[in-house]
Amino acid sequence: MSYSVQNIRNVCLLGHGGSGKTALAESLLYMTGAIDRMGRAADGNTVCDYDPEEIKRQISISACVAPLEYKGCRINLLDAPGGFDFAGEVVAALRAADAAIIVCSAKDGISVGLEKAWKYCEERNMPRFIYISKTDEDNSDYNATFSALRERYGNKIAPVVVPIWDGSKKVTGIIDVLNKRAYEMQKLKRVEIELPAGKDEVITEFNDALKESVAETSEAFMEKFFSGEDFTYPEMIQGLRQGVRDLSLFPVLCGSAVSCMGSLMLMDYIVDLLPNPMEGNYHKATRPDGESEEFVVSPGGVPTAFVFKTVSDQYGKYSFIKVLSGVITSDLALVNARTGSSEKLGRLYVMKGKKAEEVKELGCGDIGAIGKMDKVKTGDTLCDSRKVVALKALPFAEPCYQVAISPKTRGQEDKVAQGLYRLNEEDPTFSVVNNGETHQMVITAAGDIQVDVLVSKLKSRFNVEAELKTPRVPYREKIRKPVSKQGRHKKQTGGSGQFGDVWIRFEPNDECEEPVFAEEVFGGSVPKNYFPAVEKGIKEACVHGPLAGYPVVNLKAVLYDGSYHPVDSSEIAFKTAAQLAYKAAMPEASPVLLEPVGELKVTVPDSYMGDILGDLNKRRGRVMGMNPTGDGEQVIEAEIPMAEMTSYAIDLRAMTQSRGSYTFHFVRYEDCPAAAQAKAIEAAKAMAEE
Repeated sequence: MSYSVQNIRNVCLLGHGGSGKTALAESLLYMTGAIDRMGRAADGNTVCDYDPEEIKRQISISACVAPLEYKGCRINLLDAPGGFDFAGEVVAALRAADAAIIVCSAKDGISVGLEKAWKYCEERNMPRFIYISKTDEDNSDYNATFSALRERYGNKIAPVVVPIWDGSKKVTGIIDVLNKRAYEMQKLKRVEIELPAGKDEVITEFNDALKESVAETSEAFMEKFFSGEDFTYPEMIQGLRQGVRDLSLFPVLCGSAVSCMGSLMLMDYIVDLLPNPMEGNYHKATRPDGESEEFVVSPGGVPTAFVFKTVSDQYGKYSFIKVLSGVITSDLALVNARTGSSEKLGRLYVMKGKKAEEVKELGCGDIGAIGKMDKVKTGDTLCDSRKVVALKALPFAEPCYQVAISPKTRGQEDKVAQGLYRLNEEDPTFSVVNNGETHQMVITAAGDIQVDVLVSKLKSRFNVEAELKTPRVPYREKIRKPVSKQGRHKKQTGGSGQFGDVWIRFEPNDECEEPVFAEEVFGGSVPKNYFPAVEKGIKEACVHGPLAGYPVVNLKAVLYDGSYHPVDSSEIAFKTAAQLAYKAAMPEASPVLLEPVGELKVTVPDSYMGDILGDLNKRRGRVMGMNPTGDGEQVIEAEIPMAEMTSYAIDLRAMTQSRGSYTFHFVRYEDCPAAAQAKAIEAAKAMAEE
C-alpha cells in the first residue's frame, strides 16, 4: 500500500559499534508484527545484518532499510553501522533519513561513536532523539549516562521517560512522563502497572521541565505558562514537536531491545514528534544552467528520486532510492541528471533487509529500490525531463588508508581488478588505482577493517584470493654535479658490424623535471640523423637511476662530440652508446634520492594536540600552522614525507581514540636525508632480489 507523505517517517539509527542499534531495529520490527520472532546478532539471524561478512564478524557493515507500520504510519528504519571504517554508509543513511535516533548504551555512557553521530546531525541540522539502550543489563547505569548527556549537551536534553529501578539499580520498567503512566514487560508484552510509590516528585519535576521547554517554543505558550495555566496534551505534543524540529529539544528515551521494553513508547514518539519528509531534510539542487536552488519535497511535483545506495550481490543489483517528489512507478522513463540520458525504470521494491517485496509504485517521501539499473550509480538523481535537477552528491570523507593488493595466484590480476570494480559500485568510499610507476594496484580506503572486508568479499563472491602489502613509495633520483663521459659501442660480427661513439655531458637541470636532450656537435662528428637515437637511448636509460633504480629527473644531457663509421654505424648502435655513457656518468655525478612530500591536515580535539605534534616530529614532519575550528578542535597543517605515512591512519586512531581525521595530498619532491636514503636503497635492493 502507498502512504501519504504526512504518514511517513524516515529515521536513521546512529551510534557507536555495539551500542545496540541492530537489536533495537529488531525489537521495533517484532513489536509491530513486521517479523514474528526476534533474531540476535550472535545467531546471525537479524533482519538488518544479513550479509555473510556481517554474520561472520557480528557487526553491521552496510546501512540497511527495515520498514514497519505503526498507527497508520510507515516508519522506514535505516540501521547504520557504528564502525568508523563504514562511515560512508552512515552518510548514505543520513541522506535518506529526515531524523535520527542516537543509540547509546547505559553501560558505556558517552562514546566516540555518539560524539560523531551528534556531529553528523549538527552538520545537517537534523532533529534527533537519544535512546539509552541496555538499561536492564548488569553494570548498566542510566543515571550516569543521562547526567553525562546533560553535562555535554545542556538543558536541551529532555527526558520523556523515567526508568523504574529495583534494589540492584536494574531498570525493570518505565514511566511515560507526559502521560504519567507506568509500564513493564511481561513475556515481550507491554503491561501497564501502578505508578510506583515515591516517584511522584520525580515525575512532576520532569513534567515541569518538559512544560518549560514547550513554553519556549511559542509566544502564546510562554504567556500561558507564566499565567499558571496547564497545557493540554495536544499542546504539549505540538510544543515538543516544534522543539524537536527547531532543534531546541532532544528527547531522551530508554529501554531494552532484548525485552522490548520502551520500544512501543519510542515508536509513539517517532510518530508524534519526528518530522515527515516534507518537513525534513533541506535539499540543495543544481539546475542544468549550473545555478543551485532549494529543492522542495512535494507529493504533487514531477517525479524525482535520489539514489543513496547501491547493492549488487548474487541476487542482482538494486539501486536504493528516496522519492523526493511525485510518485514513481515501474517502467517510468526518467532522466539521469549526471549522464543526461533517459533511463526506463525496472521493477520497484520495498526492501526489508535482504528481502525484496515488489510494489507497483513508491510515493513521495518513501524509500524503496529499483532493480537492474546498470547505468545508475550511488549519488545519481533520477528526474522528470520537464524538470532536470541534480541533487548534491553524498559528502563521503576522503579515504586515506593505502594498501597494495595483488592476487595470491599469478595471472589473476584481472579477476581482482574486476571484483574490486564491482565492489566499488556498491561502496564508492574506497578507490583503486593501478600505479604504473610502482607496478602495484593500490586501494585507498577508510581503514584496515574496510580493506579486510573487501578481501573477504573478493574470495567469497568472486573466488579470488588476494594478499596485501605496504605500498611502495615512488622515489625519484637526480644528480648534483655535471659529469662528461664517453659511450662507445663497437661490435664486429660476420657481416656488417655495429659502431656508435658519443661524448655526453650530464648536468643538473632544476627547470624541468623531464630529462632534456640538447646537442652541441661541430663538424658533423655525429651525423644529425643519429641525434634522435641518442635522445631515445638517454630517455630510456633515465627510467632506472644509479642508486635504487628509481626514475631520474631534473637531468640535462648534452651531446657534444663523437665519431661514426660510414658502414657500421646505425641508430641502434648510437642508442646503445648513449646508454653506456649514461651508466658511466651517473655514479660519479653525486646522485641523490628524492622523496615525495605531501601536505597533511589533521583535525583533532584540543586535548590530543601534544601527542599529535610529538608524533609528527618523529615522522620528520614540519608543522606549518594550527587553526582552531571553534568547536574544541584544531586543524594542524604540516608537510611530511610520504614514506612516513604508511601506517598513519591506524596510528592516528590509536592516539585519538578514533576522534582524529586527516587528509594528505602530494605536494613536491625533496632531497632525502642520508638515513632515510640508506633505508630506501636497502628496501629497493631487497625488492629487486625478490
